[in-house]
Amino acid sequence: MTATGTVVGVDLGGTKIAVALVTAGHEVLARHRVPTPAGGPHAVVDAIVEAVAAVGGAPGHVGVGAPGPIMDGVVMTAPNLPGWREPFPLADRLTDRLERPVTVGNDANVGTLGEWAAGAGRGSRFMLGVWLGTGVGGGLVLDGRPYDGAFGGGGEFGHVCVRQGGALCGCGRRGCVEAYAGRACMEQAVATAASQGHPTALLDIAREKGQGRVKSGTWAKALEQGDELATRVLGEAVDALGAAVGSAVNLLDLDRIVVGGGLTEKLGQDLADRVAAAARPYMLVPGDRRVVVAELGDDSGVVGAAALARAAAGASPAAFEG
Repeated sequence: MTATGTVVGVDLGGTKIAVALVTAGHEVLARHRVPTPAGGPHAVVDAIVEAVAAVGGAPGHVGVGAPGPIMDGVVMTAPNLPGWREPFPLADRLTDRLERPVTVGNDANVGTLGEWAAGAGRGSRFMLGVWLGTGVGGGLVLDGRPYDGAFGGGGEFGHVCVRQGGALCGCGRRGCVEAYAGRACMEQAVATAASQGHPTALLDIAREKGQGRVKSGTWAKALEQGDELATRVLGEAVDALGAAVGSAVNLLDLDRIVVGGGLTEKLGQDLADRVAAAARPYMLVPGDRRVVVAELGDDSGVVGAAALARAAAGASPAAFEG
């Protein structure tokens, strides 16, 4: 790290790459975003290198949050990134190109780390982060330390099974949380119901906005209008999230659940409260377990990636708690 403690955090997503220069106090000094290229991992490396240069500064370390399971800096699989077919050593490739140490972690874990360090997870020691987007991501902090698991797959909350033989998930399995609460699967459920004659304003609103996909703001507008189908599909999503959160609490005895992602940003604490109410009947041990909305918005990923870089540089994870 530099004398000022600034590092670069990179949030690699399916549609955009966000890069920020972040201080030791988790303040974002500069931001830069570029579209995620469709040319595969080497094109992504080129885009990250250019974006890191664009934020300026002279950081000694770089942290990256990337989708999919990560082992020793290798992205094992990334189905939401076009052209990624085989495991790719992202950390090594970026280290060579940037000529500085690069640490790579799972994007949901990294977003969770950002909220734990500087957002809605401050002060928690046993925390679950739940990220509602195109899919459903998750991350864990256990006993005051970020937890990745034995093989880099810790915190895969979206693929907790809540219904054996249930709805088909994008991962190819059935009954996952993501099959009910991921925006892509929710949209598919709406399209199927609409084709069977169930009326909904969701698709009309999306068309009026020129959207190829039903985005979070469109869901919020349809729900505000009392759209029956949108209300039912969201209710199924909340039920699935509640069952999985309750089960996670029983397994890990969590003290806080932070819910983030685009849909949560639009619906706010009301959605978090609904998830808490849906989870409560599944919990074996009572306790003051807060379910709250993420505070950092789009900065969760870059702030968490910067914290990941600091940890790799030798800083104690406990130093990141607010």
